[in-house]
Amino acid sequence: MTSTPASAPTPDPGSGSDSGSGSGSGRPVPASATLRPLVARGRDEEHRAATPLELFFDLCFVVAVAQAGAELVHAIAEGHAGEGILNYAMVFFALFWAWVNFSWFASAYDNDDVLYRVVTLVQIAGVLVFAAGVSKGFEEHDFLLIWLGYLIMRVALTTQWLRVASAAGGEERRTALRYTVGVLICQIGWSGLLFLPEGARGWLFLVMAIAEMCVPVIAERSFTTPWHPHHIAERYGLFTIIVLGETIAAATVAVKSGIDENDELGELLPIAAGGLLIIFAAWWIYFVVPIHGRLSTNRQAFLWGYGHYFILGAAAAIGAGIEVAVEQAVGKAHISTLAASASVTVPMALYLLTVWLLHSRYYKVGTAQQLVLPGGALATLASTFAGSWAVPVAGLAATATVATGVTLTRRMANTGG
Repeated sequence: MTSTPASAPTPDPGSGSDSGSGSGSGRPVPASATLRPLVARGRDEEHRAATPLELFFDLCFVVAVAQAGAELVHAIAEGHAGEGILNYAMVFFALFWAWVNFSWFASAYDNDDVLYRVVTLVQIAGVLVFAAGVSKGFEEHDFLLIWLGYLIMRVALTTQWLRVASAAGGEERRTALRYTVGVLICQIGWSGLLFLPEGARGWLFLVMAIAEMCVPVIAERSFTTPWHPHHIAERYGLFTIIVLGETIAAATVAVKSGIDENDELGELLPIAAGGLLIIFAAWWIYFVVPIHGRLSTNRQAFLWGYGHYFILGAAAAIGAGIEVAVEQAVGKAHISTLAASASVTVPMALYLLTVWLLHSRYYKVGTAQQLVLPGGALATLASTFAGSWAVPVAGLAATATVATGVTLTRRMANTGG
């Protein structure tokens, strides 16, 4: 990959002003009230932070994530775990990839003008249409609304890339056009979900997921869009927090419903405590090291960014698993205790392994530190066989993982290692 030439910094969208515009009274005109060329921002821009529009975008995305999690709970509780996990993997990838497309584009080109805001709000509308179709996609294999929501999001995204192409020249313009063509071709490919027989849809998903991930690699082969490393790291971190927050909310509602409907406080309190420890540990482990320093090239950043499909998918699935464990404890789920336990421990183990693989391992020194998260994943999986106490045991294993990591880090700091 080639590096991007330094761009002239644009006014911070969060500042609410545009130094190039003014009114007759001399007061500055807010950027969001103007229409400006969509030009690249500077990668070396200081104090780059997520904007209110980006946070709003994330919160609306979580509506769809919650719908996917609820359908996963239903499928596992009814004994259709295989089908439910496959549908969840496909739906969550579509959500994750739409979020990725928006976030990386915004990091490089967000100028916060009036048209940028309107097009982003259209993307949010597409997310909500997508969310409305999740239930039909799971239960009836009807993907029309999901496809329509995705179409709305992708048309809005290509509009943004065309704006970039109209304002840029040379390799940057060709990159924007390659993105435009790539996104539209992939959207046509997703149309197969509406026409292909059910047995072929899983294979279509696999092909299209690979095609989608190839678009940025191909588009940026001769020009690297000026995404901001610190901003990207913050965006992923904020979305992880929001997903974990949704996990806590879903688990809390499940426990409350179980107590209200079945008065099983003794059965549910250990699950609630264990689930809370798991989620607290998941937050701690993700944010224990800063990652933006490693995001210096597209190769590093794309691998890290794509890998978050597993981190975020697992984080959302943990909440679904806690709901399943609650339903099994009160007799509403038609599955074994072992299956209910695995619905919590397996996604938590996946979360630990992928966080370690994607960034924690780069900051660990020595074998002992490197083994903390993989060891925690094994301990979490082993807790699956603890019967009705599997979730609290998994919570203790996650807590021990955090405590071990903190102890080893402090010991190394004290010895100057």
